[in-house]
Amino acid sequence: MSRRDELIAKYISDLKEKCAVSADADLLRKVTIGCGPSIYSDDASTVSASDKSELERIKKRFLIGKLGLQNGPELDSGLAAVIEQYGRSNRNKYRAVVYYLLVKHFKRENAYA
Repeated sequence: MSRRDELIAKYISDLKEKCAVSADADLLRKVTIGCGPSIYSDDASTVSASDKSELERIKKRFLIGKLGLQNGPELDSGLAAVIEQYGRSNRNKYRAVVYYLLVKHFKRENAYA
């Protein structure tokens, strides 16, 4: 099993245990691949929900840049909803899981078709 496959298995477990979500493994694999090498870095593989500049980067680079959404208050509320779903007190919010939940929240699965 490759390192990426091991991480995807960990992400599926996180989605099930912490978010009560049954993952679409194919979509999660595509989202994980889209994260690039950041998934292998301890710092870059997680999202700090308390860091406003990081959340702003996710909004600009991922939601607007990758998913093609229009900037507006619904992006902030969607991001907040995903953070709540993952568990605000959960220290390790994996980037690939957050991105997967955002894709599902905004119904933008077609961005990975």
